[in-house]
Amino acid sequence: MSLSEMVSQPQPRAVQVTIVGEGGVGKTSLAAMFPNPVYLRTEDGMESLGTNAPMAFPVAGTSQEIEEQLLMLGREDHDFRTLVIDSVSKLNIIIEQEIVAGDPKRPASINQANGGYGAGMAAAAEKHRKIKAICDQLTQYKGMNVVFIAHAETETVDQPDQDAYTRYTLKMGKRAVSHYSDDVDVVAFIKLKTMTRGNGEKLKAITDGSRIITCYPTPNHISKNRYGITGDLIFNEGSNPLADYIPALGGEQPTDQSIQQEVA
Repeated sequence: MSLSEMVSQPQPRAVQVTIVGEGGVGKTSLAAMFPNPVYLRTEDGMESLGTNAPMAFPVAGTSQEIEEQLLMLGREDHDFRTLVIDSVSKLNIIIEQEIVAGDPKRPASINQANGGYGAGMAAAAEKHRKIKAICDQLTQYKGMNVVFIAHAETETVDQPDQDAYTRYTLKMGKRAVSHYSDDVDVVAFIKLKTMTRGNGEKLKAITDGSRIITCYPTPNHISKNRYGITGDLIFNEGSNPLADYIPALGGEQPTDQSIQQEVA
């Protein structure tokens, strides 16, 4: 095989996006604006979408149900172009509860599970890896966009070459976060646009209710993108500002193929 046969120009493909934010900022609504979505739910958060809500699986109570629903999307023919998991934060709670319940020593928490010393958290991260691997197959073989919805919480970042600071991250075990932040195309953080009012030490944060999406690196929260987006995006109800930058959200549906085997 020659070099000319091996090297080619990469073609647009389906996208994987993690949407992060606090409650009520519109994470579920933004995901509904992706092409022809279907929701896999670990929590029932679609009431805000009303009668225009997309198709959805029943709310799953176990990680096995989520895996079965994912594999169903891979094996059967369908017209869905986007998979939405709402939310991976609640999925993490389910996974950790399963690990704790499965330990014969009946530990009090995930930190003590499987003998402690981080073994329980490592087991939870491995479960997330397997679920993410199935999602990767849906993107590769079925041409489906995948959207992971996550709740936000704060963490302290303590780096060796600068002062410690606090930022928003995904609400789940630290080892599991990388599956939804490092190996996705976009991490989009939704927040209310805020301003300050007052003088001296009596400053008060206020907002007019408008929302913005940040998906470029910033110390304030976990966010990134692979599409050259360098500024905040205005997020209005009923619109998806990411579609202006990501070819997969406005182009033709990729060729559909079946997933041939389950992820080990």
